[in-house]
Amino acid sequence: MEPRTFLLRAEKLAKRYRSGESELEIFANLDLDVRRGERLALMGPSGAGKSSLLHLLGLLDAPSAGRIFLDGRELTGLPEPDLARVRNFEIGFVWQINTLLPEFTAEENAAMPLLIRGEAAPKAIAAARERLAEVGLADRAHHRAGELSGGEQQRVVLARALAGRPRLLLADEPTGNLDEDTGARIMELLERLHTAHGLTSLYVTHNQAFARRAERVLELRHGALHPLEA
Repeated sequence: MEPRTFLLRAEKLAKRYRSGESELEIFANLDLDVRRGERLALMGPSGAGKSSLLHLLGLLDAPSAGRIFLDGRELTGLPEPDLARVRNFEIGFVWQINTLLPEFTAEENAAMPLLIRGEAAPKAIAAARERLAEVGLADRAHHRAGELSGGEQQRVVLARALAGRPRLLLADEPTGNLDEDTGARIMELLERLHTAHGLTSLYVTHNQAFARRAERVLELRHGALHPLEA
């Protein structure tokens, strides 16, 4: 398969942490290819390194070894301002803990990536409102984040992740703090938005029902990735 078929690639990736006078190796020589437009689920036992891997792929942490490519461009070792620009323009993030600013409204939270980018406030707010309408929160745009339910807050997170029109969506346990019914609705929304926005999506999840809905499932265990039946 041609390299440009892949939006995201990792080659010989390793992550080690210093623990006292010794080093703790999370994984090493890890290869990962994510095709354009793919929905990939990543599973594995707690402590296997799934979140660590997602942080590396999202350029929020640096690997101990190996290389990361986005659309054929190597990102490993770029200066932090360049990495921040890639994160802002190319990647949307959805976390288990929503990280919304409770004193700001839903539309202000959703507009934040665009404001950080330097967009004029009216344009950023207009884009945020479009995304909030898309996730079913048009009537809650002026409510502060702290006034929203858990499911509504997670939908604001989705709107914020997509406000800047990224190509890659990374989600770490996006339904982990939600009840089963609300989580199922968030799963369905993620799938619909994936298609509507032409995304490439990578989800870390313990939810087997969620994972089975992906096009491909990988399990991270003992420092290596193993394919599983979706």
